[in-house]
Amino acid sequence: MLDEKIKQELIDIVGSENFTDAKIDMVSYAYDAMGPKGNPDCAVWVTTAEQISEIMKLANREMIPVTPRAAGTGIAGMIVPFQGGIVMDVMRMDRILEINVEDRVCIVEPGVVYADLQKALAPLGFTLPTEPGSSIASAIGGNVATNAGGLKGAKYGSTKDYVLGMTVVLPDGRLMKTGTRTMKTSSGYNLTQLFVGSEGTLGIMTEIILKIVPLAGATATGLGLFNSLEDAGNAVCRTMSSGVIPSVMEVMGRYLIQAINENTDLKLPDVDTMLLVETDAYTQGDADMQMEKVIEIFKENNAFEVTLAKTPQERADLWAARKSTYPVSARLNNSILVEDVTVPMSQLARLFREFGKIIEKYELKVAMCAHAGDGNFHPLITFDGRDEEMVEKVEKANDELFKLAIELGGTLTGEHGIGIVKAKYMSLEHDPVAMDMMRTVKRAFDPNNILNPGKMALDNDD
Repeated sequence: MLDEKIKQELIDIVGSENFTDAKIDMVSYAYDAMGPKGNPDCAVWVTTAEQISEIMKLANREMIPVTPRAAGTGIAGMIVPFQGGIVMDVMRMDRILEINVEDRVCIVEPGVVYADLQKALAPLGFTLPTEPGSSIASAIGGNVATNAGGLKGAKYGSTKDYVLGMTVVLPDGRLMKTGTRTMKTSSGYNLTQLFVGSEGTLGIMTEIILKIVPLAGATATGLGLFNSLEDAGNAVCRTMSSGVIPSVMEVMGRYLIQAINENTDLKLPDVDTMLLVETDAYTQGDADMQMEKVIEIFKENNAFEVTLAKTPQERADLWAARKSTYPVSARLNNSILVEDVTVPMSQLARLFREFGKIIEKYELKVAMCAHAGDGNFHPLITFDGRDEEMVEKVEKANDELFKLAIELGGTLTGEHGIGIVKAKYMSLEHDPVAMDMMRTVKRAFDPNNILNPGKMALDNDD
């Protein structure tokens, strides 16, 4: 519990209108979009780097945990204040400070919502193409903190590929600038990328310099139907090694397709597996030519039907199906676990096959989907959270999924992050020396361990 003197100091820094310890607000700040709950003592809405600096000086002096928070769309527990203390909400730092098309950069505060940035860039013919699944709500600060990827990762990569620099407040309150607004630099250690994916454990971003790219002039959108996830996985692997790089390759499995049909009026085909694909280019002819090659590969890998979206409405319907994945799956039972592992492209079909055996063994219902073009698999495990036996099965299946992904040369997370939910699995992927170096970095930046403590297994010494 924070004493009244500390609370008053916080109020003096941010103003009474930007401080709360009301119970209803503490409940709101106790959890993220999916994970377990914490117990914050208070929350502050910050609006300037100077406020953040003063709060961090106070917290560092008094050894008070601080949990940075943006839009709260994460699902790995990284914004959950498990050790109490102060929740620092950056969503009122929501200004787009600059868009410079000539330099191909924009500068934003961490609370800018991804979709709002896209709306500002589109009239200028530019985009930040990472397209996270939660783009309508997620904030750029959170995207950077988790190295978020998304629907267009197959061609355009993830957030790390677009962060050029930032201003960040360190745990002791010092302000640091990293990187540059140039397209390339080889000057000193790449401190910028150290913060990308750091999940708020090293510092709090106040300004972010992002690379932007021209919008594609044309797109072609298609849908391949397969009798198995494994066939679809093979089609993805062959496509991505063919010389054609689709902007989108999204897999949807049978149980997910059924859920979409039961909860929407989209009337998707009743098949085992669908593979949504999109190509983009400067001209329509180029986009169509790429799509022709993709269709050929799909048929060679047992697609029994491939259709093309002929109108903007048909394309919108296909995207509506993919973007309804989480809402419709969440209706299937009272609990849902959205997982996130990534494997090399050559191992995607095997991942689908072996995980299918795992869910059969534990008799689970799983809505399968994947950003397949970059090997990122998202099984949505639906279950009754009140049934202890079923919860145990889900945990065992999850354990086996992570072990499988690592055995296949993959990673625990492609875009959701580690947080607290996956912290216990870190040693599966990272050897003792790597873990020791990560903890050394954490101690160098945050010797008092006040900034987002308890995340990513960085507090452990074993």
